[in-house]
Amino acid sequence: MRRVRPCERPSHHHRDLPCAGNRASLRRTTSERQCVTSTSFADLNLPTPLLRALQQAGMEEAFPIQAATLPDALAGRDVLGRAQTGSGKTLAFGLALLSRLHGGKAQPKQPRALVLVPTRELAMQVADALIPLAKAMGLWCRTAVGGMAFTRQSDALARGVDLLIATPGRLSDHVRQGTCRLDAVQFVALDEADQMADMGFLPQVREILDLTPTDGQRLLFSATLDGDVERLVKRYLTNPVTHSVAPVTASVTTMDHYLLQVSHEEKQGVITEIGAREGRTIMFVRTKHHVDRLTTRLRASGVHAGALHGGKTQGQRNRVLADFKDGRSSVLVATDVAARGIHVDDVSLVVHVDPAADHKDYLHRAGRTARAGASGTVVTLVTRDQRRTVRRMTDRAGVKPDSANVRPGDQELARITGARTPSGVPVIEQHRAPRPQGGGRRGAPGRGGRPSFGGRREPGNKTGRPQRPNRRPSPSHA
Repeated sequence: MRRVRPCERPSHHHRDLPCAGNRASLRRTTSERQCVTSTSFADLNLPTPLLRALQQAGMEEAFPIQAATLPDALAGRDVLGRAQTGSGKTLAFGLALLSRLHGGKAQPKQPRALVLVPTRELAMQVADALIPLAKAMGLWCRTAVGGMAFTRQSDALARGVDLLIATPGRLSDHVRQGTCRLDAVQFVALDEADQMADMGFLPQVREILDLTPTDGQRLLFSATLDGDVERLVKRYLTNPVTHSVAPVTASVTTMDHYLLQVSHEEKQGVITEIGAREGRTIMFVRTKHHVDRLTTRLRASGVHAGALHGGKTQGQRNRVLADFKDGRSSVLVATDVAARGIHVDDVSLVVHVDPAADHKDYLHRAGRTARAGASGTVVTLVTRDQRRTVRRMTDRAGVKPDSANVRPGDQELARITGARTPSGVPVIEQHRAPRPQGGGRRGAPGRGGRPSFGGRREPGNKTGRPQRPNRRPSPSHA
């Protein structure tokens, strides 16, 4: 039984983009609806084991992006999905891939389906969502990401993997070393394609796609579908149907935006009081050194804060995220590398300690709050010399923030952010980073770098050969 309910942002076929086999024309359709049908997963003809697993997990009704894209994806069409972060994109492509894989059997070193994501954190989030569902269907779902043991991943691939979730850099390593072949990949999903473009991964993505069968199905999900992403679509997708359930700006009714003007001298005091608030807070800065420095200052003031950036090992990153999710730390200080990989519920405040570099980064950071219909607040700390640049950026992002001048202890600061005076009792570090093995430049994370076959150099060993089991592999960035 389907129930009809009003919807603020209709789900619709947006357009068929020019693509392989249809590059000469640009056909637009405008079948926008003023309401959408509330669709249950039982209405979508999913395999029985998959439907049963969803019901056991308490998931019965599809989100709009899932209801919009799944019928076309299950029918074998190439699909473009555009939706705001937190809207359910992972299950939109994940349920389609698992359904298409149902009943088949994986061969050694030859995944049958592939999900490409830009960051390790996002790969882990996708794996957390899909592995239980794959297990219920008797399918093997594994990850191949940088910063984790190469040999364990190659062993898993050798046993056979139905669905592989990978970052472009680490997958290119496996292809070069012969531990993974892509000629049996019939289904490919690209998640956060625009961020892969922004991070410079498109050469690797193109070479990976060139190794998959040309007649395979491709699903591409992104916040924006222009620029480099559109060129990717033209080259690799055939007659795709596009579904959009949200605008590409951050004019979200459940998200409040503020520009808080502060002086250079008082900025740290304002940040510390915001960090002492109740609830989960994510603070974004531009460099990993600033992440570590700010986290140290917050902890010294009594704020339970954790640091997340690309210079951390995967084990350290996992522990920091786990502490944040479990409530052992209330503040996460992160660089933009984590902006799309952090999928944590109940983040009520996002703070741009350093203003975002552009409107896209602003949207990606802001999307960590107000997820799945929840409400949230986004604050940008602005000094006098930054005001004009930040205003231009928010205009491009489709945001009209309120402004306020604040100082430590202000009632207005407390009203907007929930800022409080910190305890002043230093927080003792509970987790210590493992000491690097091997010492010197050769063993240091991030040095040397083996080139991927896409031409981008990544941290790792100098030879590009898999590490021996009795040695700790050098971390490789996603």
